Amino acid sequence: MNVEIKRLKETAQLPSYQTSGSAAADIAACIDEAVVLSPGERRIIPTGFAMKLPEGYEAQIRSRSGLSSKHGICMANGIGTIDADYRGEVGVILLNLGEEPFTVEPGMRIAQMAVVRCEQAAWQEVSELDETERGQGGYGSTGH
Repeated sequence: MNVEIKRLKETAQLPSYQTSGSAAADIAACIDEAVVLSPGERRIIPTGFAMKLPEGYEAQIRSRSGLSSKHGICMANGIGTIDADYRGEVGVILLNLGEEPFTVEPGMRIAQMAVVRCEQAAWQEVSELDETERGQGGYGSTGH
């Protein structure tokens, strides 16, 4: 699949897959100087690029596991969605859940991006839903 991408800043790094089996491409911070995130602080970090996804696809921006496990750096919105009709700069909402300040350096790989097929649902209102074994059991109701 081809995805059109536009560098908005000369120093922007385009997304890159680190191995041939990678499901997501790493994306890097496009900042002029280091940004320090204090514990509990969140900030949108620019990537310096915009893109045009094919209709019926989204880009999911996800935390990098190494930053999360080693430093408590994650995405404030869990998984960010870039819609097919969005043409603005891709930003990453980083959150420091660690106990120490964390420095985001220019060019640092800060998140990963997977391009995923998605569909819009046609909502069909009904008066009843069919019964299942789980039924209305909520979070944790299956015992795990």
